[in-house]
Amino acid sequence: MAILRLPGLIDPHVHLRDPGLTHKEDFFTGTSAALAGGYTTIIDMPNNKIPITTKQLLNEKIKIAKEKIVSDVGFYFGSMGDNLDEFELVADKVLGLKIYLNQTTGNFTLDSHKLEQIFKAFPHNLPVLIHAIDESTEQVIQVLHSVKRPVHIVHVSSKFQLGKVIEAKNNNLPITCGVTPHNLFLSEADQQRLGPFGMMKPPLRSQKDVEFLWKNLMAIDCIESDHAPHTTEEKMKSEVNNLSLRAQRSNLNGIATSSASWRIPRNDIPYGVPGLETTLPLLLTAVNEQKLSIEDVIRLCSDGPSSIFGIKQDEQTYIEIDPNLKFEIGNLKFHTKCGWSPFDGMKVKGKVVKTYLRGEKVFEDGQILAKPGSGGIIP
Repeated sequence: MAILRLPGLIDPHVHLRDPGLTHKEDFFTGTSAALAGGYTTIIDMPNNKIPITTKQLLNEKIKIAKEKIVSDVGFYFGSMGDNLDEFELVADKVLGLKIYLNQTTGNFTLDSHKLEQIFKAFPHNLPVLIHAIDESTEQVIQVLHSVKRPVHIVHVSSKFQLGKVIEAKNNNLPITCGVTPHNLFLSEADQQRLGPFGMMKPPLRSQKDVEFLWKNLMAIDCIESDHAPHTTEEKMKSEVNNLSLRAQRSNLNGIATSSASWRIPRNDIPYGVPGLETTLPLLLTAVNEQKLSIEDVIRLCSDGPSSIFGIKQDEQTYIEIDPNLKFEIGNLKFHTKCGWSPFDGMKVKGKVVKTYLRGEKVFEDGQILAKPGSGGIIP
């Protein structure tokens, strides 16, 4: 098969960590990883060290981004239910509102009883994104019955959760959902060998959950990498059985095949994994295995997020992929600052060879060609 041209991919769920946690990632390294992974547009989450819940904080973040980004970047606003007066002030600067019903990085959670108030207050032409698990997904849908407005459930991970979303869609509620590559290509059976490198929220699920996600892929509206980098040192704060920290670090590219037994004090481990550079190769491998089609990839990684978040990309924004190029993810030169992947050691088939942004070649054969600040802020 010859080189294929696909529209530039859109990732609606990334954590670039900038400002506040730039030892993990920053706007330049994160958007470089995006271009290397075929993503020309990404949307950054608001759970920075200081959550982005005011117009001033948002403007400061955008100012920093403008000097560093090499891909196009959009932003979400955050809320804990106490900043409703800020919504109209930022509506023309963001692509949605993100609220958390469960704990994650950044100490940024929301009690579900405030949902209805937020649903009413945030502009209805923009989606509200919900970080939820099984039970809180039910609560979201209950509120959605009374306040009908666009809602997007991020990283659905279980049969129960996706089943509830499908039921809501069948009831004509304005709800969409996304899924992560780690919840499609890994399961809880991988947790022991991955140790802290397989810890994220929501967690890895059962094989039955994974199979249900694949079986109902048409009910899922987009793929979200949930790119959430942490350093190897942060991930390895846990005590390790039989292997020293130095030995584990030297063998990091082999974590996918390691038989090490990890002793994990879960409260000490930051949750999250990188994903911008590995998502498309995993999906292209699934295409080669006939688990999905190229058309599915375009729907999930370009058309779907474009529709949900109102993003229009130039026709000269595209990527070229080699669907036959085989490589091992552990041998990939990462552009993300954290430099590791839970898929290390996995053999894949299909890779981005060139990325174009508005007609300009910005990535080729592993090299970032764009200059810091050359990306655009959307909307």
